[in-house]
Amino acid sequence: MPRYAAVDIGSNSVRMMAAEVNQAETRILAQDRQVTRLGESVFRSGRISKDALDFLCANLARIAATYSRLDVVGVRAVATSAVRDAGNQQEFLERASAALGTNVEIISGPEEARLIHLGVEARWPRPKERTLIVDVGGGSAELIISQGGQLIDAVSKPLGAVRLTQVFLNTDPPSASELHRLHAYIDEKLTPFSKHHAAEKFDRVIATSATPAAVVSAVNQIARTKRDEADRLRASSAQVRELYNTLVQTDVTGRRKMTGIGPKRAEIIIAGTAVFLRTLELFGHRSLYYCAAGVRDGIIADLAARRVGRELSQLSREQRALVESMAKRYSVSLKHVRHVACLAHRLFETLQPVHHLPPEAGKLLEAASYLHDIGHYVSGTGHHKHSAYLVANSDMPGFTDHERLTISALCRFHRKSMPQPRHSYFQALDSESKRTVLALVPLLRIADALDRGHEQKVRDIAASWRDGTIGLFIEAETDADLEIWAANEAAGPFRESYGTALTLQRARQPR
Repeated sequence: MPRYAAVDIGSNSVRMMAAEVNQAETRILAQDRQVTRLGESVFRSGRISKDALDFLCANLARIAATYSRLDVVGVRAVATSAVRDAGNQQEFLERASAALGTNVEIISGPEEARLIHLGVEARWPRPKERTLIVDVGGGSAELIISQGGQLIDAVSKPLGAVRLTQVFLNTDPPSASELHRLHAYIDEKLTPFSKHHAAEKFDRVIATSATPAAVVSAVNQIARTKRDEADRLRASSAQVRELYNTLVQTDVTGRRKMTGIGPKRAEIIIAGTAVFLRTLELFGHRSLYYCAAGVRDGIIADLAARRVGRELSQLSREQRALVESMAKRYSVSLKHVRHVACLAHRLFETLQPVHHLPPEAGKLLEAASYLHDIGHYVSGTGHHKHSAYLVANSDMPGFTDHERLTISALCRFHRKSMPQPRHSYFQALDSESKRTVLALVPLLRIADALDRGHEQKVRDIAASWRDGTIGLFIEAETDADLEIWAANEAAGPFRESYGTALTLQRARQPR
């Protein structure tokens, strides 16, 4: 399964998530969050202060060290509201990118809303609901209308908790006049969007970001250290109003003592809660649900949907042209070997949790898929040995000698016996290449068997794990019984190499 990392540089904090993604689930490998208050100096002076930028970059370097150990194939780092407003953007981009070791991009409000929506849908899909999603960060608030998982409308407003606190709330607890100006400003920014959607009914209002996590935790008396338990819990509008009335009458020391509200969040929670409360009032909704998803979840979902990093396990254009040219030269059916290569790559991706090979190994499997049958040009008897010989003794620009010998070994063992120490093509490899060959040969055999009739009947492959057994589900035309039978026969070496039972069957057709 591919691994990705997401870095969200917000106005209040920087967050990182690294995750492994397959068709069925996203498994979080590492998470990090650090309050940076990047927006405070921006909303006060229009620039990111040196101290804030120094602190951020130190944390970015630490974060990068964490996900770099996880072999991620794709990273996206984004900066949001505070940096959009900062006068020293270029300095920020240069220093942040250097600290992280990858380019940092400043995203627009609409792109931020899109990523938030993707994150919520990935973590909490609601295919039959019309939902209002509200994210209040440090510098901006995003309001998103979602219908059946599709983003219908979205706006970004300058209603972040750090921004509002910095601009409007100067005393502690805030004065009546400060709260009046805060409420008037929130109304000014929210009313046009609420009027535009006034006639619509929503099944649910979902809030994301750390402020609603604190609000829902406080209402449900969940300790800050157990904030994950607040995911998908709700607070009624009456409870949010009661909490808000308590907050505005309590100084920061008192707010820090309240269950669910951390010491840093206590400084900005009044402004953030005011936005959520007014949203509920304007849209006439009775409750607010918290979702732990955010921009980082959306980045991971987006990278996975676009299959970023997939190119690392596929031949380059030049490499593919070379192996196709070799296949043509030795009169191999290109339709067959292209299909075997496609199926082999699908198996490589699907079974990554089992083989644990680096993405680059997929290129060798793909090359062997193109070349495994070229030995037929010499003789139909023992063609696998002839294929190996031809590859081992060919000039293959774009491949190292090491890679060429590994491809040769894959061709040699794509049928008949599995690699043994006595085999010369196997003996010539180093220990890591031997492990690669032992892991890839079973995949090549299964892929080849799934096109036994050379008619490209198999369309796709999916996998499931249950009770120590791997099940491969084959999407194919109705008369692909021969291919599925042949693949089951070819699966024996998989059990030998991996010590895991594997079965193939036709996928159920949708009704």
